[in-house]
Amino acid sequence: MIQTTPKLLRALAGETLERPPVWFMRQAGRSLPEYRELRARAPDFIAFCLHPEMAAEATLQPMRRFPMDAAIVFADILLIPLALGQKVWFEAGEGPRLGPLPTIEALRGEVEASTGRLAAVGETLSRVRAGLEPDRALIGFAGAPWTVATYMLEGRGSEREAARIYAYEHPDELDALLDVLVDATARYLVMQAKAGAQALKLFESWAEGLSEDVFERIVVRPHAAIVEKVRAAGVTAPIIGFPRGAGAEVETYAEGVPVEGIALDVQATAALGRRLQAQGRCIQGALDNLLLRAGGPALDARVDQLLEQWGQGPWIFNLGHGVMPDTPIEHIARTVERVTGKARW
Repeated sequence: MIQTTPKLLRALAGETLERPPVWFMRQAGRSLPEYRELRARAPDFIAFCLHPEMAAEATLQPMRRFPMDAAIVFADILLIPLALGQKVWFEAGEGPRLGPLPTIEALRGEVEASTGRLAAVGETLSRVRAGLEPDRALIGFAGAPWTVATYMLEGRGSEREAARIYAYEHPDELDALLDVLVDATARYLVMQAKAGAQALKLFESWAEGLSEDVFERIVVRPHAAIVEKVRAAGVTAPIIGFPRGAGAEVETYAEGVPVEGIALDVQATAALGRRLQAQGRCIQGALDNLLLRAGGPALDARVDQLLEQWGQGPWIFNLGHGVMPDTPIEHIARTVERVTGKARW
């Protein structure tokens, strides 16, 4: 059988394809009834993420329904704090909660062991790769240091005001925390690549509202350090960086972080995407996830607009954020078919 390179990897290598590859953030579960049935069998969300058989099934479910070009492993960005010794749990209907932040010395002492504690994610990736067609790519991911640090500092999801104040009042302490997370994240991504991930993604979900100097210090510098460490470990898998909400700083990010792909959120202009493509970067995004949920003629028109404005350069069709849990399945199917020309895999 002829082996074909997955479209996602070709796009990340800089190719302009006859159509862009497509996958959606948070496609693994959430909106699917089979996911909800599977989730109900797990005692809690963390246990679900760390159960390779169940997590692999959640990863593969949308791949069976839709002609997506890539799967993203089912996991969570807060597994690293858990592996570093901070208590993490999820409150039903409210989201993540974290216990008191351990000392930097304590966290630093757990870095080497942290990757082994997340070996279940590696097993999930291996299971998915074995069950996935060879021309469909597998993506591994991690939360980026600043985003993960906001949860570690505040103990929950929030507007992140306390974390930003901490960044101003305690810059040395924050830098030390970010350095620990850089090391742990790089090791985690290396493990994922060795387990079968063919591309890797850094989710900086909370990159908005940062001044230029702070953005450089707590987003650009840590991301560049992670890429350097991953490459030093011999991993060649392409990396996608997602500085969500960064606005004009996206180009600062692209200049400072040597990732193969830049994921764009819903604010991204057509001109911004074209400038990045002209530099040889593959871009990803930036369909509004709320528009995907709303559906209708406006969704069709926006899909067509995106295909027109970015289709002449390397681009991965995706959302500007994750699939909402109440997104109608038919809206996902219609959008993927509009991009791929295929109703089902």
